[in-house]
Amino acid sequence: MTVIVVTGTPGCGKTKVAKEIARKRKLKYIDVRGLIKKNKLYDSYDKRLKTYVVDVKKLKKFLVKMIKESREGLVIDSHLGHYLDRKYVDLCVVVKCDLKILKKRLEKRGYNKLKVRENLDSEILDICLVEATEKGHNINVVDTTNGFK
Repeated sequence: MTVIVVTGTPGCGKTKVAKEIARKRKLKYIDVRGLIKKNKLYDSYDKRLKTYVVDVKKLKKFLVKMIKESREGLVIDSHLGHYLDRKYVDLCVVVKCDLKILKKRLEKRGYNKLKVRENLDSEILDICLVEATEKGHNINVVDTTNGFK
């Protein structure tokens, strides 16, 4: 069974990339954002950033259980997906984007200035790529600056 994680800074295009991979490879698409809310895999809600503070330990445990119980290949869409141990993941796709384009995408979503800045900083520092590398994942980087085909 194949498990692909699609990670990257919010706004870089993870969902489009993940859905396209799932479609082309005939794998099941998993929206982790929905799972976090539905299964209360968070500690609290950050009012300043208007986002849930995810309990990464709970999330990892939930995803590992899902992977082990699945009878089909999965594409996991989450900026936290790369936290999974590499033994559960065949490929980690890190989605990246030009900062000017990313800023426009985040503003279009209605993110406040603080949230936009935090996400731009994350992209500047390559947080998802660095963390995925530290976990030892097999990584493929996709740049969505000019769209994704």
